[in-house]
Amino acid sequence: MSTFAAAVSRGKNGWTASELDLTGLADIDEVVDALRDVEPDADMALLFVESDDQYLAILRLDDGEDLRVFGSDSAFAEESRIGSVLLGEIEAPALEIDELTSSPTEDEEEDEEEEDDRPSADPDADPVGDAELLGDLGISANRLLGLCGKEGMLPSDVTAEICQKIGCGDEMEELREA
Repeated sequence: MSTFAAAVSRGKNGWTASELDLTGLADIDEVVDALRDVEPDADMALLFVESDDQYLAILRLDDGEDLRVFGSDSAFAEESRIGSVLLGEIEAPALEIDELTSSPTEDEEEDEEEEDDRPSADPDADPVGDAELLGDLGISANRLLGLCGKEGMLPSDVTAEICQKIGCGDEMEELREA
C-alpha cells in the first residue's frame, strides 16, 4: 500500500506542514510521539494519512488533551499495518451513514451553495472514530463524512479541502509539490 502522511501544526507563527514517515512505528503511542516531535510547541497538530487513494485517517492532538482519531473506513485497519496502528483501537462507528441525511447546519448550507451537489455517502464505507474532531475548525461531522463519502473524492482531495477550509491549504499544497 502506498501511504502519504502529512502533519500540519498550528503554533504561534501560524501553520506549518511536513511529511511524516510512519514506517517502523509500532503503535499509536509512537505515532503520537512522532507527531508531537514535528512541532513541539504547537497548540494543535493534525496528521492526515492517505492510503492507496482509498482511505483517510485524521489524528488530532491539542495541547494537553487526548488524541482524537477519525478513519474514513474501518477496512483500512484490516487491510494495512499502518491502518491497524492508526485505527486498530477504535471501536465506535463515527456516525451512522443515515445521519448524513439530517438537516445541514448553517455553515454546511453555505458550503453547499458553493458546490454543484451535496456530497452523498458511500453506503459501503464504515467510517470510525471521532467525526467531530474538526468541528471547532469549521468542518462539522456531517461535512467530514460527506466529503469522505462523495463519489470521485480521493483522500488527497478531502485533505486539500479540509486544509483549505481551516487555513493551512497553502502549506499543504507546498508540501505536496516538494
